[in-house]
Amino acid sequence: MMEFLHNYTFVYYIFIIAVSLIITSFAIPSILHVARFRHLYDDLGHFRKEHDHGIPRLGGVAIFVGFTITSLLFCMTDKSLPINYLLTACIILFAMGIKDDLSGVNSNTKFIIQLVVCAILVVPGDIRLTGMYGVFGIYELPYFLSVILSVLIIMLIVNAFNLIDGIDGLAATTGIIANGAFAILFIYLKQYELAAVSVAMAGSVLGFLKFNLSPAKIFMGDTGSLLIGLISAVMAMKFIQVNMLTPDKLPGIYEAPALTVAILIGPIFDTIRVFVIRIANGVSPFTADRNHIHHRMLKLGLTHLQTTLILTAANVATILMVLILKEYGNTVLILMVIGLSLVFNWLITFFLRSKQRESLALRNLFV
Repeated sequence: MMEFLHNYTFVYYIFIIAVSLIITSFAIPSILHVARFRHLYDDLGHFRKEHDHGIPRLGGVAIFVGFTITSLLFCMTDKSLPINYLLTACIILFAMGIKDDLSGVNSNTKFIIQLVVCAILVVPGDIRLTGMYGVFGIYELPYFLSVILSVLIIMLIVNAFNLIDGIDGLAATTGIIANGAFAILFIYLKQYELAAVSVAMAGSVLGFLKFNLSPAKIFMGDTGSLLIGLISAVMAMKFIQVNMLTPDKLPGIYEAPALTVAILIGPIFDTIRVFVIRIANGVSPFTADRNHIHHRMLKLGLTHLQTTLILTAANVATILMVLILKEYGNTVLILMVIGLSLVFNWLITFFLRSKQRESLALRNLFV
């Protein structure tokens, strides 16, 4: 297998994409049929819903099936990734996600299960952040601090993908970009197993995306968004970890932390932003609202597709910026990524207030 990879790397990963895409694409019509027959539709009465008709939210089942089968068939087992712990975590999260999509799960139960999943990956799986490349003056992390920080980061990313799944195509497109980017970086670092896992996830989500672009025929639900978030978090951790373990002890890609932040900045920034606003307003950070960036862009009059394309373009532009300006170092690049996100958010606020002033002026004109 390794000899085949060295000689036909491109063909191998194209094959993985094709297989995962085909499995997901063929699974979704059957899921749609069952959902319609059993009336398993999204909750139309919820104030955060953007659609006026019932849409099944079991697309994550197809993503899970496509990703799992492809990973078991084509992903190689070596020391770079404990696939047994990864699939164990995926199955546990899948079980919780599908129950949540069908009948709901208590928030405390969700937290406990996610904590268990993260602990499995971080402690026995040893998928954790071991160093910071000198970002903000931090290099190696003590084991206990590394475990705590890694669990928190994985939980943040998992829930961040869940929270951006509010409009057609956004979470899926973000998942494709994230895992596609990590796959390219892993191939560059010759981490073939990790690349195969990223490609399998990207292909599975790609097969789902054609059914989820506006107007959506199916949603991924918590089953899909949590799984995409989990794999994206694991790939982020492994990218930073294996990049520091090159034979000469020097990073293969010096800007790895900044690249990781750039790849995942969309869901992470939006999640931290809404959490801070909710806490500042004296409400629970887990209280649902319509203050996410994608909701605010819809208020500007943009469609689901336009919003998704703009946020996708911003994500890709941020990744390219880090690659172009890599000589500035990780700390500066991370601050730049955060700064650009703040500017982007400010622009949305500016346009929203301008629209509100125009609406108020028009009302006053006709009063």
